[in-house]
Amino acid sequence: MNGTNLFKIALKAIANNKMRSFLTMLGIIIGVASVITMLAIGQGSKQSIKQNIAEMGSNMIMINPGADRGPGGARMSADDAQSLTLADYQTIVDQNKYLAAVSPNVSSGGQLIYGNNNYQTSVTGVSQGYLEIRQLKVESGEMFTDTDIKASAKVCVIGKTIVDELFPSGADPIGQVVRFNKIPMRVVGVLKSKGYNSMGMDQDNIVLAPYTTVMKRMLAQTYLSGIYASAITEEITQLAIADITEILRTNHKLREDEEDDFSIRSQEEISSMMDSTMSMLTLLLAAVAGISLVVGGIGIMNIMYVSVTERTREIGLRMSVGARGIDILSQFLIEAIMISVTGGVIGVLFGFGTSMAIKTLANWPATVEAWTVVLAFVVCTITGIFFGWYPAKKAANLDPIEAIRYE
Repeated sequence: MNGTNLFKIALKAIANNKMRSFLTMLGIIIGVASVITMLAIGQGSKQSIKQNIAEMGSNMIMINPGADRGPGGARMSADDAQSLTLADYQTIVDQNKYLAAVSPNVSSGGQLIYGNNNYQTSVTGVSQGYLEIRQLKVESGEMFTDTDIKASAKVCVIGKTIVDELFPSGADPIGQVVRFNKIPMRVVGVLKSKGYNSMGMDQDNIVLAPYTTVMKRMLAQTYLSGIYASAITEEITQLAIADITEILRTNHKLREDEEDDFSIRSQEEISSMMDSTMSMLTLLLAAVAGISLVVGGIGIMNIMYVSVTERTREIGLRMSVGARGIDILSQFLIEAIMISVTGGVIGVLFGFGTSMAIKTLANWPATVEAWTVVLAFVVCTITGIFFGWYPAKKAANLDPIEAIRYE
């Protein structure tokens, strides 16, 4: 019996039991749709995180006080938290070989007030290099100057969220004086909007001021919370980190046997760590969703068993007129594969639609990649063969005489 006839027989058998066939497919449909959706969310999240890191500056380097003790390490002492100073910042600026920009970082939280409007936020003390490091742009007004830094001037540059909260009437904020924890600050610039990132953080909720202003007028401290830097190119980030490490160890007079009293992280390192975490999470979600595929496969096996029992006499008649065991085996395997693959096609469409709905309605990143669709079809075919084999083998091994007599 040729393949075309076997295909027609299998198709007719499925058509004669439409509802049962659809219910059998349902497990496959739900399983494939779940896998496609979970993988789409996982892949979308990975791409979104990479994009956000790239927007923050893929060659950005973050220097923090205190040794890198890792998860579960000992807490930093007060001295550890104060291990970075303005002298360290200046030495890095003067002696570095691989950096395009360097900025100190200090931050103070509090209430920003203008007229009857107020907003809870924080003021970040930086230098002009911070804009290049974080890829920020001034849309109106200007960035504060070196003169402002030297004079610890009470000036600031604000983001769009701050503008919307403090100036809801649409007034021009440039030149206006706002108060931060009772300290008056004149707005000299407004940053170009960057919106929310994939982790739901508002990148426009930002207030920048000269680092000297924050250190002297707001915090009354002489140490830095951190130092931001940007390598000239992403490829030499590790060389830049090694250079910074050598500069700081020399500056802090650390012996060779002493550990660093600072820690350095790059965006590349964070990106790699996040990518690894998201890949593991995606696999976990796909594995959980894949359980429904196994359930769907068991459903196929169950229905094929029922089908073999119902069609025992038909099988016997086919064998008595010359059908071989391999023909019967192929017929039932084709039925199982057709049910599985058809369910897979519907599941892919449903999964794609669900992914797009989640992306549109819930504003979650979701990307359906070609390899996930191919994987779905491969899994469906394997599921059909695996769970359809035993019932098909049972049908092929029936004794023709006993099968014809079956009631």
